[in-house]
Amino acid sequence: MASMREIKRRRESIQSTGQVTRAMKLVAAARLQKARGQAEKSLPYFRALYQTVTGIVRRTAPMQHPYLTPGEGRSVGMIVMSSNRGLAGGYNAGIVRAVAAEGLERENVRIYAVGRRGRDELAGLGFRIAGDYSDRMNVPSLAGARQIAEDVLRAYDEKEIDGIRLAFTGFQTMITHIPILAGILPVDIRTSPPFLGIGQEETGTDMEDLLWMNYEPGAGEVLRLLIPDYVVGMIYGALLQSFASENAARMRAMDSASSNGKELLKELDLSYHRARQTSITRELTEMIAGSGGGLKRTGQKE
Repeated sequence: MASMREIKRRRESIQSTGQVTRAMKLVAAARLQKARGQAEKSLPYFRALYQTVTGIVRRTAPMQHPYLTPGEGRSVGMIVMSSNRGLAGGYNAGIVRAVAAEGLERENVRIYAVGRRGRDELAGLGFRIAGDYSDRMNVPSLAGARQIAEDVLRAYDEKEIDGIRLAFTGFQTMITHIPILAGILPVDIRTSPPFLGIGQEETGTDMEDLLWMNYEPGAGEVLRLLIPDYVVGMIYGALLQSFASENAARMRAMDSASSNGKELLKELDLSYHRARQTSITRELTEMIAGSGGGLKRTGQKE
């Protein structure tokens, strides 16, 4: 059995750690609420932007355009969103597994990493890191999303990659976060990015007026101007989803750690009381034994 001193030291250590986990839980909860609020406010704009783009494509199909025509499929630019810090349960491992399980030839995948954890793990698996935007995950912003979009669009325009995909964690509920891989270029009017919440039957239906519009100087030129904003919007939406999922996962992990810490403290309290009782019993036994020995010696002298 551990000594009382050892038990007290461990108890103090767990109490100190518990204060840290409770503080981290509160911080994660505050960040989660902010991210959810931003996502809800921006969602109508990005949904309308997506439906505008797909409405134009429907109106003018078939149309040859670099942003609509699939490439040879040899190389893919994948924007992978993870966290910069750990202590978030299986959040980072989930998105790394999803990317690795796609079965893509790793030499043909260019990773644009948003988050150090995912970047380091994917580099260890042999993926090529073409860009690192980890600081953009600390505080997701439209400006940060625009910088990422400009770099991947430049690579797409220069034929360095044939497509652009997003790998992020979709926020559904406080306990449900799902790794999602979604293509954003070339534009596919058959599917919509999952976080927009647009069903197959809804895609483009709110933009029926676009079917009666004429575009000057042409639909292709309008798409050339709109699609960069569309890409920015999709990246920004995924950033907010990932940020909310990360903080929800961290909040749950810290809550679980705090609960486990309380259970450990209860067990240590019992161990401490047992050790103290054992110590007292031993001292009493020694005192009684010493007292009996003294009486015997006194009797012998008489």
